[in-house]
Amino acid sequence: MKITKYLYATVIIISPVIWASPKIAVTFGESNGFVRVQIKNETFEPLACYVAIDGHKVKFQLQVKSTSRWISATDKRFNYQNFSTWCDYLEIHPKYKAYQVY
Repeated sequence: MKITKYLYATVIIISPVIWASPKIAVTFGESNGFVRVQIKNETFEPLACYVAIDGHKVKFQLQVKSTSRWISATDKRFNYQNFSTWCDYLEIHPKYKAYQVY
């Protein structure tokens, strides 16, 4: 019984830390028939981000309260569902410091 209580206590304490992710806003648009995406950092921490479409990744840093440039698809057959976006805190992923800053 004690083990179960400790297990539940550990899950309650650690769970919010594991699921904590930065607040971002993803905006989709269209230009000349090509779908494009833009990410906005809504936190007060720099972020490491990437946008992927059809196996091609664009990696970059996103500064505090800033917005990335528009990243467009390379084929008109792609739609917003073909994009994959990801962002996390830059201090957790220092290798992203080598990429372009927005």
